Amino acid sequence: MKKNGFNLIRIILCFILIILAFILKSNIKLALFIISYILIGYDVLFKSIKNIFHGNLLDENFLMSIATIGAFLIKEYPEAVAVMLLYQIGELFQNMAVEKSRKSISSLMEIRPDTANVLKDDKFVKVSPEEVNIEDIIMVRPGEKIPLDGIVIEGESFLDTKAITGESILKKVRANDEVISGFVNQNGILKIKVTKNFKESTVSKILELVENASSKKSKSEKFITKFAHIYTPIVVIISVLITLIPCIIFGINVFNKFITRSLIFLVVSCPCALVISVPLGFFAGIGGASKKGILVKGSNYLENLSKVRKIVFDKTGTLTEGTFKVQKIITKDISEEELIKYASYSEYHSSHPIAELIKSLYKEEINENNINNLEEISGKGIKVEVFGKEVLIGNDKLLKDFNIAFEENIENGTIVYVAIDKKYKGCFVISDKIKENSKEVIKSLKNNYKIESIILTGDIESTSKKVASEIGVDRYYSELLPTDKVSILEEILKERKDNSKVAFVGDRYK
Repeated sequence: MKKNGFNLIRIILCFILIILAFILKSNIKLALFIISYILIGYDVLFKSIKNIFHGNLLDENFLMSIATIGAFLIKEYPEAVAVMLLYQIGELFQNMAVEKSRKSISSLMEIRPDTANVLKDDKFVKVSPEEVNIEDIIMVRPGEKIPLDGIVIEGESFLDTKAITGESILKKVRANDEVISGFVNQNGILKIKVTKNFKESTVSKILELVENASSKKSKSEKFITKFAHIYTPIVVIISVLITLIPCIIFGINVFNKFITRSLIFLVVSCPCALVISVPLGFFAGIGGASKKGILVKGSNYLENLSKVRKIVFDKTGTLTEGTFKVQKIITKDISEEELIKYASYSEYHSSHPIAELIKSLYKEEINENNINNLEEISGKGIKVEVFGKEVLIGNDKLLKDFNIAFEENIENGTIVYVAIDKKYKGCFVISDKIKENSKEVIKSLKNNYKIESIILTGDIESTSKKVASEIGVDRYYSELLPTDKVSILEEILKERKDNSKVAFVGDRYK
């Protein structure tokens, strides 16, 4: 940022000196042009000299140097300064675009863990994550980031995975579950066996990927870089021939005439605009995207976006908010307040996100003495005694297992059923909400860019159909396992025509 400020001051001072040169008398004019030229072009001249000693003679710095010095020799002072000035303006805009992109990843850097609690001599010691080895045991307390990838060997907790996956729903982990660096531990204490050192960890890979974005050039940028290295020697050779050939044919007396023409040719041939405009265009695009909170890994990816003809969307957290809410409460032979009360008491000891949602509806204090004989039925729900009554709360499989007749709900979303003393009493409809701008985005893609939109989701058919219809996507695939999603994505990739691209929007694939 300091460098950009310095360059801006140089450009402004150069403009002032040029204006003064045109206003003041001729005997001061040359001095002002020389000062402005040195002020704005000293770094280009220095690079040119430095490159000569490193064997890189004919590059754009060399061309601008000899062209502008030649312009001074033929007394075209404004042109000499203008070439350097235009180049520096282009460099300033490019650097400003890059700076904006760098600022946009500052929040991403917050996922980098500061310390790790590693087991040494029967006690946990704080060390830098770089010092931890594979097979070491680390401890992660509530509120701490997991510093390295590993496997949970002791403890149970919910993890906030937003910083890495973008998914807002907490992930429950227990012994033998894999965890990755960057996740934030929410409640329990976890002991983890490290499976990757810090350089190979997920966090380190993500940071390295983003930090090295500028090294990934587009085909256009690569062409311009090669062009500059080929174009410069060609221009220099032609300028030499412009002087040399007439002198051979007509004699040395035409030297002054044709050396002037040669120098004019050099000034006119400076490729500043072409060499700068393509990289600057990409950096401006990356900078503009960063203003919207979009990180572009490199200009090659930005160029590929122009070839996208199909976009595959993950639904939850992408087209929908990813934050589940109780959308509806359905009761039977019981008041809504009573149903919430029994459900909240039943879920009191659960830290599952859906249980927390239901409990948030009950505004009174819960007396644990009224909760007895709690039994968690894996994958189905809970059986518990509340106020002396047997309460079943969970999915439809739970009620079917206990042979309880109930009205199966076809609402879109997750349905939590409640039965009291073997009788169905109602349910909670918990679902995600479609983002406000999802419909507008899909419509814009279709109308403005002729891009086909596709949803891949693990949700049930009815939910998927409703979301797809409401948003206006071209097609959807529902009730998919992760492996199914990969298979379908591969089939979609096979549908491509010519050199078109398929984009994926979401957090499920890498």
